[in-house]
Amino acid sequence: MYEPIRTKSVHSTMAGNSTDFPHRSREEELDIQLAGHLAALLAVTDELRATAPSEDLDIAADRLTSQVARLREGRKPTRAVSPGGQAKLAALHRRAHALAGRALVVAASRADTAAAILAAERMDAHAAQAEPQELTGVG
Repeated sequence: MYEPIRTKSVHSTMAGNSTDFPHRSREEELDIQLAGHLAALLAVTDELRATAPSEDLDIAADRLTSQVARLREGRKPTRAVSPGGQAKLAALHRRAHALAGRALVVAASRADTAAAILAAERMDAHAAQAEPQELTGVG
């Protein structure tokens, strides 16, 4: 009564050719994600350095650059030079604090101690510079 199926199913042909595209491991995906968060934190750090230069920010930028390069197999991140305008420092510190927090979560999930320590240090530094009641819940 029914005619048998003579062609292969679309689903079986799709599942059978899984070598057509590269696969990344979970560790590789986490490396990419962590490098992205640290690069974003570096961009905000550079913006802060242009607005309010300090030795602490210079050291942090160098350390962030080396971590991003390590995660990207030696490729250094692109650095933007910001003209240091009228940006609100507290807003920049809040943004940097949030980015460092994201980097810390990813670094902890991949057990990257060096990146986790750096992210935690940057969170502390930016929390101290931002408006205290907004980041710590005080007040």
